[in-house]
Amino acid sequence: MPIYEYRCTSCGTQKDVMQKMSDAPLSTCPECGKETFSKQISAAGFQLKGSGYYATDFKDSGKPKEQCAPCAAAGSCPMAGTA
Repeated sequence: MPIYEYRCTSCGTQKDVMQKMSDAPLSTCPECGKETFSKQISAAGFQLKGSGYYATDFKDSGKPKEQCAPCAAAGSCPMAGTA
């Protein structure tokens, strides 16, 4: 569930609220009770971990792929699709 940041324009109260994406936005301030509680725009708080998320992870160095000794001797490599 995402965490949304809310702020009251009347009293300045700020609060982080965990809500379903399908839930209606809150409008009543929990401190002052006025209908001036609104959702703020904030940066997403997630990180991409592991390999595959950087441009350097998939770059081909331009070197031809090395074959194993049996494939090099036979002149073809069934694993590389060159038969």
